[in-house]
Amino acid sequence: MSIVVRNIIPAQYAIVTGGSNVYTANNCKTIIDKFTVTNSTATARTLSVYLKLTSATAAGADNVIIDARNIGAHECYTCPELVGQSLEAGMTIHATASLASALVISASGREIT
Repeated sequence: MSIVVRNIIPAQYAIVTGGSNVYTANNCKTIIDKFTVTNSTATARTLSVYLKLTSATAAGADNVIIDARNIGAHECYTCPELVGQSLEAGMTIHATASLASALVISASGREIT
């Protein structure tokens, strides 16, 4: 067994329309150690995060972990809902923001092969 600690989601804006798969556990199990979101605007915005069974699985009520959470102006939120969550091989993290170029997400974790 090999365990690699890595930045699983490099800092990037969360996408608006339909969101996007921002990480896939490729041929490994992944445990999320830290997940942050920073609002770079002067107005509150919302973030939703889903843990999907596959990249093709629809983001919805059956896999939402953070549901339209308000992130205050210039706030950095550490997302305790995601810390400790694990993804089996093939699962994805999907994120959606209420405004483009507003919420910067980043995550670190352990990939186990």
